Amino acid sequence: MINQTYTQSKLDPLNPWSKIVRSTYTLDKCKRKGKVQVVASRHHVGSSTKTRCQDETICKDVRLQFTNLKCFETVERQYESQGVIFSNCMAIQPSNPAFPIKFGTLVLMGSPNSGLLEATFVHPVQRVKALITSSQRLLLSAYDSDRKLLTQSILAANLANSGSPIPPNALLCVQADNIHRITLCAFDGQFTVEGFSFCL
Repeated sequence: MINQTYTQSKLDPLNPWSKIVRSTYTLDKCKRKGKVQVVASRHHVGSSTKTRCQDETICKDVRLQFTNLKCFETVERQYESQGVIFSNCMAIQPSNPAFPIKFGTLVLMGSPNSGLLEATFVHPVQRVKALITSSQRLLLSAYDSDRKLLTQSILAANLANSGSPIPPNALLCVQADNIHRITLCAFDGQFTVEGFSFCL
């Protein structure tokens, strides 16, 4: 559970559906203070492989395709040549309609430990994005090479047909210089990941 108090500041120019908050919060599994992003976003698909980051620099987006994966395949180094290594990750085809798939037939989930997924980048990146459907509030955290927390984004539970104001497959994003590792944690919940991309 996250106990959170915050005041809204300005809209995130990268994601107009989100809001930036200055927050003090407490997590059951870790305690940190800092700046977090509360996200309620709809995803808009684009064909360009280059995007403009918040600092107006041009970066190259690498978007992963899950078409070569098999259902229930453990995902670790299959995308190392593209720049990322996963941990505690499995490819699945959800049978529960609460976890709809937006693209293709497969998504990623945390396994064997549910509610947690980690990605480590071969080279530091500037931004990480993914489409997330989660049964519980989810925290996306970005770290540098020394495992120092750089930034975080929070997504409220957004299962399909659950009454959540946030649709399933919501876009979640973190952006900072020299991101070496990210974690997704749903605090004893379950979540699916698709549309995973990062900006070099």
